[in-house]
Amino acid sequence: MNASAGEILERLAAILEQRKGADPESSYVAKLYAKGLDAILKKIGEEATETVLAAKQGDAQQVIHETADLWFHTLVMLAQQGLGPEQVLAELDRRFGVSGLTEKAGREKS
Repeated sequence: MNASAGEILERLAAILEQRKGADPESSYVAKLYAKGLDAILKKIGEEATETVLAAKQGDAQQVIHETADLWFHTLVMLAQQGLGPEQVLAELDRRFGVSGLTEKAGREKS
């Protein structure tokens, strides 16, 4: 892999943003946007289930493929919501070095 994970996410986010104006007949992503949030969320649920099943089966290649599908559809949802991967990455960076238990407890109170 030549590009960093962040660069890949940024490139993909830019393409997903461009697809908002594409013809749903010629773009899978544009078709998802046209169907609305419920269709996007359904795809995320399907891909999450497929990822779990692949992990249970212990097939590394299938886990990679299904996780890529899950991440892709999650990025579509973020774009549909007007959000980008950089915001999620910033949140992960904010949490770095903080106990997950502490972070979650603080989130529940706010």
